[in-house]
Amino acid sequence: MSKKRPTGVVYSTNPDFLYQYDEEAEAETLEPSRQRLRVAIERNHRGGKTATVVKGFVGADDDLQNLAKLLKTRCGTGGSAKEGEIIIQGEMKDKVVTLLKAMGYSNTK
Repeated sequence: MSKKRPTGVVYSTNPDFLYQYDEEAEAETLEPSRQRLRVAIERNHRGGKTATVVKGFVGADDDLQNLAKLLKTRCGTGGSAKEGEIIIQGEMKDKVVTLLKAMGYSNTK
């Protein structure tokens, strides 16, 4: 969730002044067949723990969160999603690739 910030004027004593706000464009989610996702296993910077990382998701943050929740539920593990990246705990690469292909993500590698 982003905060709207006024542009131009920081403060006005005029009670009728209307602030202008920057509108941040929400990224439009590409359909699954056009997504180019990369699935990899990482151990770096994770305290020796193994994690499956899905990178390259293009779209709205809500859609990313929904996909992450679905993958975490189907894999039976925890994880997180932010900035176009989904992190699934454990070595679940084969299972994640199978699930993504079943959902229509054809360019998964």
